[in-house]
Amino acid sequence: MADVTENPERHIRDSADAFVRALAELDPLVATYLGLPVGQDRLPDFSPAGEDALDDLRRSTLASLAAAEQKAGAAAGLANSDERRCGRLLRERLETELAVSEAGERLRTVSNLVAPPHQIREALMLMPAVTADDWAMITARIGRVPEAVDGYRASLNVSADRGMYESPTLINALADQLASWQANGTGWFAGFAAGADGPPALRAELDRVCPAADAAIASLRDWLRSDYLAGAAGTADGVGAERYHLAVRRWNGARIDLTDTYEWGWAQFHEIRAQMAAEADRILPGSTVLEAIAHVEAHGEVIEGVDEVRLRLQGLMDEVVGDLDGTHFDLADPVKVVEARIAPPGSAAAPYYTGPSEDFSRPGRTWLPTLGKTRFPMWHLYSTWYHEGVPGHHLQLAQWCYLAKRLSTYQTSVGDVSASTEGWALYAERLMDELGYLEAPGARLGYLEAQLMRAIRVIVDIGMHLRLAVPAGSPMFAGQVWTPELALEFFVAQLGRDRGYSQSEVMRYLGLPAQAISYKLGERAWLAGREAARAARGDDFDLKSWHMAALSLGSLGLDDLADELARL
Repeated sequence: MADVTENPERHIRDSADAFVRALAELDPLVATYLGLPVGQDRLPDFSPAGEDALDDLRRSTLASLAAAEQKAGAAAGLANSDERRCGRLLRERLETELAVSEAGERLRTVSNLVAPPHQIREALMLMPAVTADDWAMITARIGRVPEAVDGYRASLNVSADRGMYESPTLINALADQLASWQANGTGWFAGFAAGADGPPALRAELDRVCPAADAAIASLRDWLRSDYLAGAAGTADGVGAERYHLAVRRWNGARIDLTDTYEWGWAQFHEIRAQMAAEADRILPGSTVLEAIAHVEAHGEVIEGVDEVRLRLQGLMDEVVGDLDGTHFDLADPVKVVEARIAPPGSAAAPYYTGPSEDFSRPGRTWLPTLGKTRFPMWHLYSTWYHEGVPGHHLQLAQWCYLAKRLSTYQTSVGDVSASTEGWALYAERLMDELGYLEAPGARLGYLEAQLMRAIRVIVDIGMHLRLAVPAGSPMFAGQVWTPELALEFFVAQLGRDRGYSQSEVMRYLGLPAQAISYKLGERAWLAGREAARAARGDDFDLKSWHMAALSLGSLGLDDLADELARL
């Protein structure tokens, strides 16, 4: 691990950046996400040995951090806010990651969103694919897929030997996703290479490695459905209180009172439902919410065609960048560029965002899963793209990237806390409502529906994993204990979304416990921080200045977020 520099003002941030450099060597997918020229022909070691190496790095970094804090000195550390925030973040994240690893959680990663096959595929889609050297890296990386899959299977086997399985529900969901990667008779890797304009000299090698990669995925799918699934028989859905509390720390950077949070989620649910009823009556007097949704689905703006919706979303983000720059934000030129993309088949159902490379040669991108559809009503996409793109994830994460040298690469990338980033993105949706950007027919109903979904996430995620009872005030299932089946029916009935999307969401919550609650909890912290700063500054409070200062803090856990925002 590289030594920290002797700049007395950066001892802690240099220690954090040394960790990122070492992490990129161990996990070349991190290097891909950051745009670093390290290991682009390799894949991570997903085996238990790979996790042990990561733990060794985490421990050595904690020792390096202690030394850096001593060099910086207590007074200097407190005086330099960037150093103080970086040190607190780095220590909390590393200690939490070690606790997650020591509990064996990474050895049994089964998810419809972040399992190793998803990580591999997403990285390949982010890699540059222009020059012969680019394609040589891609080809070599695809050639390592069978080895990486074997490492992943080895971790699952070790976890199984310890009697630690995820539930059959999750295993079947992942296996079904992997099956969809080959639904057209051609595996995803072969299709990826066939549809790309790679150099002819590498065609023979691509034709060799892609079928082998697809065969490895197919073998993993079959093994999950047979040997692994059989061993998992009887494993309950939901992780229970001990695992869930650890997951809360992982995704939120805090310990929280789950009883209070569950009750708060229900209060949010009822409040937002009342707002939706009022909005539905405004759209179609006398209608229910679902009737109003059906009305805007039929009579609101609809985009026909996959490429057409991509262009519409691109235009929406370009327009908003032009409107917000100089009025509510001051954006650097690289931050103004964001691309709309279509997600590949076999993705989870929810749209998502991938950040820019460190040098912005790869811009930030939003991704829309089409789920086989070609007709796209816009009423709920406005708010979603304010969340995923501008002023949501893109403005925050691209601004962090722009400031990586002033802060640290750690604070602006791999030290991300979901509550900080998802909380900002949910705050961004609310901000666009406050600024009057939800005037298109049904757009505000779409925003409220998205808010309701995030409140339901708090209820369902905590309820399923802690196996809580549905309270008496619920419109459905009062007195029953939450299960994935109840969660699915609740989701469909309250939001009106199709079952495929709803099923994907429930699987997501099962596979990533406590991530789903980070949205509303993070938004609550962002709003509390803004109001505290406004109260402290009075007439001197300037929203644009506050936004830019807030987006320049880097990642923060919930233990620190509202307090740091209040100081701005």
